[in-house]
Amino acid sequence: MVKKKAKPKSKPPEIGPEPTGTLFKVVELSTVDESAIEDVVNTWVSRGWTFDGMQFAMRESSRRPAMAFVFFNRLATQAEIDAHVAPRTPEEAERHLMKLAKVPAPTAPPVSAYERLIQLAEGGDEE
Repeated sequence: MVKKKAKPKSKPPEIGPEPTGTLFKVVELSTVDESAIEDVVNTWVSRGWTFDGMQFAMRESSRRPAMAFVFFNRLATQAEIDAHVAPRTPEEAERHLMKLAKVPAPTAPPVSAYERLIQLAEGGDEE
């Protein structure tokens, strides 16, 4: 009788934490054409996201869409979900808003929109 060699026991692949929820991603396209849509879908699907749908924003005067929103989702662990929904501290929120506005932090108290319009109409640039 011929004995078969025993196969070496392989370790099962290590599996990370169990997914507990779903993350969503929305990508806005201001140039809506075939190649732009293909690029966005191929880029995000290759990063592990699943294509979920697309919505077009139309112009009244044209049949071509003005914008497109491409939706993706993927399963995520609780830690990933928490990282995406963690609230910002007031300081982080202020820094983020200033970065978006690309203006230095205001040094004087803000004025109302109405007061600012009056300042601009009078030719003053003081803030």
